Amino acid sequence: MKAIIVLALLGIYGYGAWKFWKGFERTNFSRSLPNRIRLSLLWPALIVTNQSYRKNFNRALKG
Repeated sequence: MKAIIVLALLGIYGYGAWKFWKGFERTNFSRSLPNRIRLSLLWPALIVTNQSYRKNFNRALKG
């Protein structure tokens, strides 16, 4: 049962990172590769803590 939960969480994490990566050009973040990688990998923590990131994340997903 734990394995299924872990796989589901990893799937959600990967899906969110991929969608943000693909829609990154629609955000107002600086277009550097390190910034893109960092923001894509930290998306769960940033959504919870940063309202500006939340808005840009939604902008990236809506594309």
